[in-house]
Amino acid sequence: QVQLAESGGGVVQAGGSLRLSCAGFGGTLSTYATGWFRQRPGKEREFVAAIRWSGGATYYSDSVKGRFAISRDDAKNAVYLQMNNLKPEDTAIYYCAAGRVFGREAYDYWGQGTQVTVSS
Repeated sequence: QVQLAESGGGVVQAGGSLRLSCAGFGGTLSTYATGWFRQRPGKEREFVAAIRWSGGATYYSDSVKGRFAISRDDAKNAVYLQMNNLKPEDTAIYYCAAGRVFGREAYDYWGQGTQVTVSS
């Protein structure tokens, strides 16, 4: 069972960049699919990006494709979300999650989230 902790959120102006980190504890993230999700104000939680446990295959939602990049550093037991060209509609709480299925659903372990605010 892995525990997850996100960091790197903050306030940024539209067009700016942030990098979110997800650190794994008590388990090896490289043996899981790891995903990023977000919950925007007044909205349900939605899928953002995922990376597979081996080979590094990635998958993105259409709303972030070309602007966000997910990556992993197995030596640090961490997964990252590089967010570029941020828009006010990217404002949300961002969560990382780990599971045994690579895709948009079926994640078993979740972090507490980190707030990202994009000002116009």
